[in-house]
This record gives sequence, structure tokens and C-alpha cells, in this order.
Amino acid sequence: MKKTLNLILAGVTAMGLALSAQAEDYITLASTTSTENSGLFDSILPKFKEATGIDVRVVAVGTGQAFELARRGDADSLLVHDTAGEQRFVENGYATERADVMYNDFVVIGPANDPANIRDAKSAAEAFAAIAEAEAPFTSRGDDSGTNRAELRLWENAGVEPEGEWYRELGSGMGPTLNTAAAMDAYVMSDRATWVAFGNRQNLTLLFEGDEVLFNQYGSLLLSEQKHPHLKHDLARQWHNWLISEDGQQAIADFKVDGQQLFFPNAK
Repeated sequence: MKKTLNLILAGVTAMGLALSAQAEDYITLASTTSTENSGLFDSILPKFKEATGIDVRVVAVGTGQAFELARRGDADSLLVHDTAGEQRFVENGYATERADVMYNDFVVIGPANDPANIRDAKSAAEAFAAIAEAEAPFTSRGDDSGTNRAELRLWENAGVEPEGEWYRELGSGMGPTLNTAAAMDAYVMSDRATWVAFGNRQNLTLLFEGDEVLFNQYGSLLLSEQKHPHLKHDLARQWHNWLISEDGQQAIADFKVDGQQLFFPNAK
């Protein structure tokens, strides 16, 4: 009887250890609202788990907030879209490696009647200058996200310091910002992926695209073991390596909404 009880206890202990180990096979990924809202993660994460057995738990925030999470050691990995900020993150010792993963582009959305007439603009700077001159309502994410940082660079390129009642800084993600723009009949800059997947367009339409300054690069970063030894660096490296592998790049290319490819892999 005692021998049987010992065998049962040993089996329960082994099962508990196995379940505990299995529960640890996940990483926390700080990433952007655009990758989450577009549906990309719903498409590619099951493929990564099938290949590796690792779960990825996404915290979708603006790029600035994602950097802060990683800086504090509250995320195991980063996938964001602010190349200059990412390079500074590496230079400052918070990450040891950065890799291009994929790209898409930003687009400028607005009311179909286009009161600032940006359809005819020859450049993004000209389009932004026209919106400011018309004082047409513009909704900005205002959340230090990669999209917000890119938008602010475009105002600077246009020689405009956006302020006044026409310029609304919301402090919200891309989806809520688009919802507000739709309710206000306002202009807004969006990443293309979120715009394509967005369902509440009302009177909004895509009005300006194609300027090379609207290029939108995404990068994966490996965080510093020296600064945060408690993180799951081995699992995070598997995720990073899979993203830039042939299988990961194909998974990204295969993701489409309404037959439209939203992210274009470009790992080197």
C-alpha cells in the first residue's frame, strides 16, 4: 500500500512539474496596436507555437510605451516600428540586437469631400501643410506611438507646429483614433494595415498615399541579458529567429485581409 501511495505521489509530482514547465513556455511581447488590430498576430502566432511549442502573450501599446515596458524589464521581446528609436535602444544598452522584420506604409485618411484638398498634394508635407492652412479637423493619436512619432516628423517637414482647436491629440490607439476621426469627419494618419482592417469608416476614405516618407518599417529586438537577467531570453531568441526565418517571413506574407497583403517581409 505504501509503495502504491509513493508511486501515485511521484506521478502527481511529475505531472505538476511538467505542467509548471509547460506554463513557463511563453514570452511576453511588447508590440504595437497596429500589429494587434490588423489581425496579424492571430494569424502568425499559432504557426510559431506549432513550430516551437512557445506561446506569445502580446501587450499591444504604442511604441513609446513598448520601449518603456522593455526598459523596465516587463517584456521579454519587442516588435515595434520606430527604427531611429530602436537603434537608440540598442546603443543605450537595453537591447543587444535589432533586425528588420517587415514593412508597410502610412496613409492619410479624411472625409470624402476632402475640405483641405489633399488629394492633389504632391507630397506628404504638402498634404499636411494644406490641412493646417484649412484648419481642417485632424485627430492625432498623441500617444508617443511609432505612428504618432512619424506623424510629428511629417508636421515638422511641412514647417507646421500643429495646435489649435482643429488639432485633437487623443492619447489613444489607432483603432479608437480612427473611430474618433470617423465621428468628427476629421483627417487622420494611419498605418495601412489597421485602416484596411477597420470596419467603422463612415464618411472616411483614403486620400493620400505613396510618398516615400510614409514607409513604415517594423523591427524585432533582443533585450539585454545584462540589464534584465530574469527575462526569458532563450525563448525570446527563438521568437526573434523565427520571425526572420524563411518560415516566419512566409507566415507574414501569407497574412491577408480581403485578399490584400498588409505586411511585407524584408528580413536581411
